[in-house]
Amino acid sequence: MNFDFLAFKRDADNCFIKLDLPLIIIFYMTIAIRPAKKNDIPLVLGLLYELGRPKPQKDSVLDSFRTLVKKQISDSDKTIFVAESNDVTVVGMVSVIFLSRLNQIQYEMYIPELIVTEKYRNQGIGTSLINTCIFLAKEKKCHKIRLESGIQRKEAHKFYEKLGFESKSLSFTKNLD
Repeated sequence: MNFDFLAFKRDADNCFIKLDLPLIIIFYMTIAIRPAKKNDIPLVLGLLYELGRPKPQKDSVLDSFRTLVKKQISDSDKTIFVAESNDVTVVGMVSVIFLSRLNQIQYEMYIPELIVTEKYRNQGIGTSLINTCIFLAKEKKCHKIRLESGIQRKEAHKFYEKLGFESKSLSFTKNLD
């Protein structure tokens, strides 16, 4: 028996285009963006480790990390959104902080972390997470969205620029440990 399949992928504008490939299996994936819940904390921490954040070496530090994520979930000036694949697996997350500035009446949205697990990248999930942030920032009447990206993350920089973000400043750090 011979089967004909049609395959599609998302283009740069997040629209579906037909692929001329013979395929045997087609996988359909749905992504839902939702606020993180307390039972997501281990998954959020796992994504942060994948991003390169420090992994705790002691249980007491892990408990502190869990508490920090729990606080961010419940704080009115902070939030975490997760991307859930097929209503089962958390495959991405973005954390958001609303900052007051001395020279602005409106909040500034700051995004300290955005991560999509490697297997699920380039499928529109990061774009969906950012679009959720943009919607929320407009709803809260923020004057801008700011994020930082490690200087070595060239692909991430291209991703942000494609979404309309501009490189406007340098970030300086001083470790105190």
